[in-house]
Amino acid sequence: MAGVAACGSVSSIKALWETRIRRNQEEQEEQRRRTVGGGATCRLGVGVWEDRAALARLKQKLQTEDGRLILRIEQEEWKSLPGCLVQLSQVQEWQIHRTGLLKIPYFISSFQNLLVLDLSRNGVTEIPKQIGKLTRLRELLLSYNRIQFVPEELSGCESLERLELAMNRDLSELPDQLTMLTKLHHLDLSMNNFSVFPDCVVALPALEWLDMGGNCLQHLPEDIHRMQKLHTLWLQRNELERLPENITRMYSLDTLVLSSNQLRDIPPLMEGMSKLRFVNFRDNPLTLDVTLPSRTVEDDEDDREMFGREFMQMYIQESRKKADE
Repeated sequence: MAGVAACGSVSSIKALWETRIRRNQEEQEEQRRRTVGGGATCRLGVGVWEDRAALARLKQKLQTEDGRLILRIEQEEWKSLPGCLVQLSQVQEWQIHRTGLLKIPYFISSFQNLLVLDLSRNGVTEIPKQIGKLTRLRELLLSYNRIQFVPEELSGCESLERLELAMNRDLSELPDQLTMLTKLHHLDLSMNNFSVFPDCVVALPALEWLDMGGNCLQHLPEDIHRMQKLHTLWLQRNELERLPENITRMYSLDTLVLSSNQLRDIPPLMEGMSKLRFVNFRDNPLTLDVTLPSRTVEDDEDDREMFGREFMQMYIQESRKKADE
């Protein structure tokens, strides 16, 4: 009987300890779950707080000018824009300069009221495809960034009137689809790496002002006269050796800048470009040495620039004399 009693006592003690161990494990597991859950809640709380702080900071950057709501950030560090910005989708104009911004956010398509997107002088490396959904956008200004590629989706910005991509250095081509930008009248492609004049630029039906100075252009398209509405053409600091004769059929052209190229001659037919008001051939290795007559009043260098048309006409006259000799 004593052995049976001892055995029962041991079994009871074992059961008691197993129960205690199990309860202890359950308590530890519950504590662990609470700790993890509490951490997640804490992190969530921090994230919400950060969004609220960022949104409050962005709201301080809102201005109203001429009835237009503008987000203006100047010379502050904003390498990225927070997602909470979509809560300000009523903004009509972004003016964000010298902030170090690296990327146009993918949620840019949420800003359907956007008319002007000015991100000049930042570090933006690409234009997102979503930008093509901004059908009301009128101005896209991305000069002095690091853009190397323009997506064909940009052609979806059917209201675009002004596009500036100057000084992106490695930008060298444009998609053919940009011909669909039927309202684009101002295009700045200066100080990039274009060696070929883009076909889509020639085909832009409303283009009036074009700057392709500071590129690597060696020739102009023979059908350049298709740009019938173009009145201003900047081609300074390229590698042009000749001008196509069809340039004389650009009947709206009144400003033509060709300084610092490799031109050897001036097409005689340019003499008939009666609307051409300002033209500049400075710093070209022209074949003939032509000097304008001195004037009674000493002109400063800027004033002499205004006599480019006079120089052109005199050069053409001298060229014809040489041909008749």
